[in-house]
Amino acid sequence: MENTAQNIKPTPRYKSTKRFSQTFNRIFFIEKLYNTTGIILLSALAIIIAVGTAYAGVEFGVLLLLGIIALPLLYAIIAYPKFGIIVLLIMSYMLFVLPQFGLDGPIGTIMDGLQVLLLFGMFIQMKKDKNWAMFKSPITWVSLLWLGYNLIEVLNPHAGSSLAWLYTVRPVAITILTYFVFMYNINSVKYIRLIFKIWLVLTCIGAAYAFKQEYIGFSAHEQAYLAMPGIADLLSINGHWRKFSFFSDPVVFAYNMVMPSIFCICMLTLDIKPWKKIVFGCLIGFFLDAMLFSGTRGANVLIPAALVLLVVLKFNRKILIGTIMAAIFLAFLITVPTSNPNLYRFQTAFKPNNDDSYNLRKRNQKRIQPYIVSHVMGGGLGSTGEWGIRFTPESYLAHFPPDSGYIRVAVEDGWAGLLVFCVFMFVIIKTGINNYYLIEDKELKTYCLAMTLIIFTYNLANFPQEALVQFPSNILFYLEAALINITLRLDIAQRAERDRLMMAPNII
Repeated sequence: MENTAQNIKPTPRYKSTKRFSQTFNRIFFIEKLYNTTGIILLSALAIIIAVGTAYAGVEFGVLLLLGIIALPLLYAIIAYPKFGIIVLLIMSYMLFVLPQFGLDGPIGTIMDGLQVLLLFGMFIQMKKDKNWAMFKSPITWVSLLWLGYNLIEVLNPHAGSSLAWLYTVRPVAITILTYFVFMYNINSVKYIRLIFKIWLVLTCIGAAYAFKQEYIGFSAHEQAYLAMPGIADLLSINGHWRKFSFFSDPVVFAYNMVMPSIFCICMLTLDIKPWKKIVFGCLIGFFLDAMLFSGTRGANVLIPAALVLLVVLKFNRKILIGTIMAAIFLAFLITVPTSNPNLYRFQTAFKPNNDDSYNLRKRNQKRIQPYIVSHVMGGGLGSTGEWGIRFTPESYLAHFPPDSGYIRVAVEDGWAGLLVFCVFMFVIIKTGINNYYLIEDKELKTYCLAMTLIIFTYNLANFPQEALVQFPSNILFYLEAALINITLRLDIAQRAERDRLMMAPNII
């Protein structure tokens, strides 16, 4: 009896679909449009661009070309999330460069869109591979706790505007969820190395551009920004402009010079080739020198603080000697007489009680304490700063300057929210310390150490300034939190593979 499957003939629809696929591949991929169809399509595209540009201006042609580029790019971000993560990292650095090319508008929405695309791609992948176990970590639970608390702030009875909550919670929620994208897609040491290399290259570009601003000057677009009302009060000190490179402000620029410097310091503790140590040492000097141009005093104390934790976690003779030498050099910089405005401002960071702006912040914080104590959930997300002025301009909090990430949390989320946020930070640092001692591979151990020190430093930086709200710091923070878990996961996988190979001869 013949197999009935052999007697089943393809349906006409199947035949037509297969024929179309073969024709499409031949025209576009084999002949590469070098045919009649290609001539017709390209001619039609040229006519559309010419007519559209003639009637709608150059913008039409630019938008059309951007659309042609954007569609494959969007597909690549969703289908190849590792590529998407690199795009997200680069865009988080270059976001504030776009207005200089005339691309004005809600540029933050671009980052929201990229993160949503990555989340969408992750959910598509997880339909095939429902591996929820990789997310199991104390950091995951406290991230969800912090996300959940921000979501229930919509029920805050003291909130003056639901729109302020919506505008504030959107970037917070999306950025927190990016942590899961990193956890799911970063799965090799080679890819981690690539991320770090791109990070250091972007930092080098940022530092070099700050040197350009310091010694050559600002661009026309930057000069127009500096001429805006009120900007000089923030960015000019005794006639000397604070530099911000291509970041949103000098504070973000300074912190994004400090964090890669901490990473390079940790890399010096690895057993690597001498020329690599020389490169990392030069990068540290380059980044920290550029940081001084920012005039951000809060950034100056972060490296010494990170070194203290480094000595505690990785106590040995070499690190102790290096830290003592760094302390002596720091003491020299603090006490040496100078007329250099950047170095003088660096010195004032270690004498805060003599600083008028620091004393003003202390008075503001003292003034707001009764409000914080009496409001468990605070005044609602977006009740201070830009959104407070926009949506509730007559409220008590609208014109209050928080000047601190912790004060903003206390004012907007209340003392209960501040408690949740402190638990959130504590658990990340504690997990990083635990994982550091659990990891055996020296390279992964060093990466975990660097990420833990950076998170610890962000925690300190968030007190004098708002360290976690602007790009690229907010993206990097959750990337570093994810890498604390990923390094341990990869180390466990390496140990399991090593044990399997050791057992293989015995099995044979």
